[in-house]
Amino acid sequence: MATPAPIGFTASPRSTVGLEWEVALVDADSGDLRQAAAAILAQVSPDGSEHPAIKQELLLNTIEVASGVCRTVGEAVGDLRRALDQVQEIATPLRIELAGGGTHPFAQASRQKVTDKERYATLIDRTQWWGRQMLIYGVHVHVGIEDRDKVLPISRALMTVFPHLQSLSASSPFWGGEDTGYASNRALLFQQLPTAGLPPGFDEWHQLEQYVGDMLHVGVIDQFNELRWDIRPAPHFGTLEIRVADGATNLLELGAVSALTHCFVEHFSTLLDEGRPLPTMPTWFLQENKWRSARYGMDAIIITNDAGDEELVTDSVTRWVADLAPVAERLGCTDELAQVATIVRRGASYQRQRTVARRNDGDLAAVVRSLVEEMAAGRPL
Repeated sequence: MATPAPIGFTASPRSTVGLEWEVALVDADSGDLRQAAAAILAQVSPDGSEHPAIKQELLLNTIEVASGVCRTVGEAVGDLRRALDQVQEIATPLRIELAGGGTHPFAQASRQKVTDKERYATLIDRTQWWGRQMLIYGVHVHVGIEDRDKVLPISRALMTVFPHLQSLSASSPFWGGEDTGYASNRALLFQQLPTAGLPPGFDEWHQLEQYVGDMLHVGVIDQFNELRWDIRPAPHFGTLEIRVADGATNLLELGAVSALTHCFVEHFSTLLDEGRPLPTMPTWFLQENKWRSARYGMDAIIITNDAGDEELVTDSVTRWVADLAPVAERLGCTDELAQVATIVRRGASYQRQRTVARRNDGDLAAVVRSLVEEMAAGRPL
């Protein structure tokens, strides 16, 4: 084995929260994607510096909006709203609209342009066809962890509720003009990249350092952030970064899924403080849960514990929301968490997208219009 790579962890104030949202740039006339991120960013920061809340991504059809370090999900959502408004003000004269979702319903991956940056060029050169398929959008939730020794236990526990977050946020049923039959096609596309997918279930920090040292030694990665796990430590921020959710189609649902994520982390952190065991499950159950929630979304029958007991994901979500109510009150996200029940009752984005397609004889341009309208309204339509 190679020499372990020392990984310092910058402790953060407990359960602070930050959000990142990848948003598509859509042509107002055709509904197809526009390769216009560079033009928008040039107006956002004329001096070429990186804007703290509006950032470039892998593809030129994408803008990422990011919150600051916040105390509540509501505060973070407010940051995103202001950043979106700024982007839309620049985009509107260019005949560009903003849309959310885990994938664009009919855009072709082969026609997308990569941002002119060395790390992106290196990624595409290494991953080739699969790298060029990364026409996907997600939401990343950072939660501050005050003690490095909590990071890996909480990460392992979060994997037991992975399907809850993926099912609620699933918004990528279409790919390249076809209905894939999946609620979250993005989830299965993204895990094709090296070092993407479910994280290894490390028990001790030195195991993570050994893994990173080995990956650096054999050239799989050049830096830590090239580990693209669905749940990963972000040592330089002092957070756990939860990258499970598909791109949200509106701010209300983004806030709901982010609040549930935030509450899960704080709940597991509290269990550690009390000396109580955190839930874990065998890797094969975790992998099956990811597939089931990606395939069936809100209709997934998920595995709930290491004994192999099963339950409809929406029933499990409903019980979790009730159990987490006191946590949400402490975190100031009671209203946002309550919106999870609305998603359970009314359905997730992938279901709405299929309904729009069905009502319009399979016209996916109508689906794009619905995504643009939801983004503008800030709520499901």
